[in-house]
Amino acid sequence: MRHHRFYAIVVWSVVFCLAGCGNTVKPTFLSTDITGADFGRDFKLTDHAGEIRSLGDFRGKALVLFFGYTHCPDMCPATMGELAAAMQKLGKDAARVQVLFVTVDPERDSPAQLKQYLSAFNPAFLGLSGDAQATKDMANEFKVIYQKQTGQSPDHHTVDHSTGTYIFDTTGRIRLYVSNGAGSDVFAQDIAELLRTSG
Repeated sequence: MRHHRFYAIVVWSVVFCLAGCGNTVKPTFLSTDITGADFGRDFKLTDHAGEIRSLGDFRGKALVLFFGYTHCPDMCPATMGELAAAMQKLGKDAARVQVLFVTVDPERDSPAQLKQYLSAFNPAFLGLSGDAQATKDMANEFKVIYQKQTGQSPDHHTVDHSTGTYIFDTTGRIRLYVSNGAGSDVFAQDIAELLRTSG
């Protein structure tokens, strides 16, 4: 009888240990973990289909957020290309991811322009825009810097802007910051890890 009790204690100790160990395993990311950051709490902008969007609309999906503009000559299309490649690498899990492109050039980036631009990379990508004040408020919330640079004519200006990408987990918490030029493998690995470990 004592042997049975001893073995029972050993078995339950192992079970509790395994359960505890499972809860303490932390996800491994290639990008910068910013879990617990006190910014990027919410937003309210209009998508290119005319629907007002906020963070809560995307609960249940990993959310990828990038600030840019459709006339950007280099960094914006490069990042969108990396994200398009990452979605392919994720396979069926890509359905659990939403990429958002927030324009910092709302005077030129109409909903139709955003849709056309993003569809060239992935039809599921969504463009977000607002008026000048809404754009400024959104940028401030995410600590993004942008500044219009005058061109040869009013329609040929450029916009200097921050180039990092934010990623939220499926519960709507901001978790990762991906530096410009990180590559599609970093996006794919870290998004997959968030999908695996978040609620």
